[in-house]
Amino acid sequence: MKLRIQKNSIRFRLTQSEVATLAAEGTLEESVQLTPAVSDLFTYVLEKSSRCREVRAWRSDCKIGVTLPDDLVRAWANTDQVGIEQTQAVREGVALRIAVEKDFRCLHPGTHEDESDNFPNPNDAANARK
Repeated sequence: MKLRIQKNSIRFRLTQSEVATLAAEGTLEESVQLTPAVSDLFTYVLEKSSRCREVRAWRSDCKIGVTLPDDLVRAWANTDQVGIEQTQAVREGVALRIAVEKDFRCLHPGTHEDESDNFPNPNDAANARK
């Protein structure tokens, strides 16, 4: 699971197995070790909930997360829908853009990350012929 934070936006990108895990088990969580102290972690979480009515971001200590309505996750996981997006009001005149997206394989060679579990890129002409 990749996390991108830029200005007032937060975006999660998930591989095929991560989408399946979120849909089946309801939670994905990863951490970044910030210092040698074992307890010094920054954790990010995606979770689904049947009680949630809209996409909501939250923070607790060194953990940030997004809670997604169960029905949105199921529909997204089982279709070609690329992502789930929501704008969350933070205070008057300030909003947070939240996006949870399927992570596609890059079209340009040279990336140094393992993309074997990424979704096929819909813009890949070779993939479109299959």
